[in-house]
Amino acid sequence: MNKPIVDILIPTYRPGQEFEELLLGLLKQTYPVRNILIVNTNASLWDSRFEQIVPNLYVDHVEQRQFDHGGTRAAMADASDADLLLFMTQDAIPADEMLVEHLVMQFSLPQVKAAYARQLPKAGCSILEAYTRGFNYPPESDIKDYGDLPKLGLKTFFCSNVCAMYDRKVYEELGGFVSHTIFNEDMIYAAGLIEAGYSIAYAADAQVYHSHNYGCIAQLKRNFDLGVSQAQYPEIFEKYPSEGEGIRMVKQTAAYVCRIHRPWLLASLFFQSGFKYLGYLLGKHYQRLPRVVIRHCTMNKNWWKFPSKKRRKKYNNQR
Repeated sequence: MNKPIVDILIPTYRPGQEFEELLLGLLKQTYPVRNILIVNTNASLWDSRFEQIVPNLYVDHVEQRQFDHGGTRAAMADASDADLLLFMTQDAIPADEMLVEHLVMQFSLPQVKAAYARQLPKAGCSILEAYTRGFNYPPESDIKDYGDLPKLGLKTFFCSNVCAMYDRKVYEELGGFVSHTIFNEDMIYAAGLIEAGYSIAYAADAQVYHSHNYGCIAQLKRNFDLGVSQAQYPEIFEKYPSEGEGIRMVKQTAAYVCRIHRPWLLASLFFQSGFKYLGYLLGKHYQRLPRVVIRHCTMNKNWWKFPSKKRRKKYNNQR
């Protein structure tokens, strides 16, 4: 049996040292990668030396107004005829040479049509962020399907394009990523995948270093965009509310910082959590907000310049 062909697809903007580390990590992979396809925002911010690091790297440049979380990735997928599409972000650094191989292995199970990697905290990551990574990306692998919805709720649909692999044929059958979406294109697609009767694998052995030490305002803005994406797809997100999972994470994190004798971190935890929840609530009700408030709350200001372009694709519900 022939090995599945893998292409890696990475949108970039102002790529720097971390992107170079990512490329060097991909060079060491045990599983062969056919092509690395890059869509870079703003050609003037691209360093051509990246093209010398990896021989099979191909880059296409777009203007900032053309970039979209869903639409850009959908266009990248359309440009590939590989069996498996591995999407990554420019700051996801492979932890070892087995990343691609561990993800490909998940597709040996016929029902698995998407797989995502474990995210490990980078050096210098804050204690709170490191614990959050462990909460969302535990050391145990898992396979999620429709039967997990009563137990896991919305987490059944969790999948992260920081490092996620997809079966291209099924991806095309289900219509791919939504175009012109502010955020959450991976989870919206994953919902359709689960509803269509397929499974998603969380491959804990496939690991990348990826974390952010966001401040409170950045947390608010990120969660505002998350709330907007959920408000635009109520058929997914209203059936399975996520607030309970957030509360559970805050409680467990609070217990953890007390356990490690860092009680002064509780103030930061509750302050950050408050900003996250405020951003999320504002995003969920963005239609009631003046445009000037939205522009101050969002991380993706450019998206709001062309909101009418959004192609809203209802996920396939075959149940």
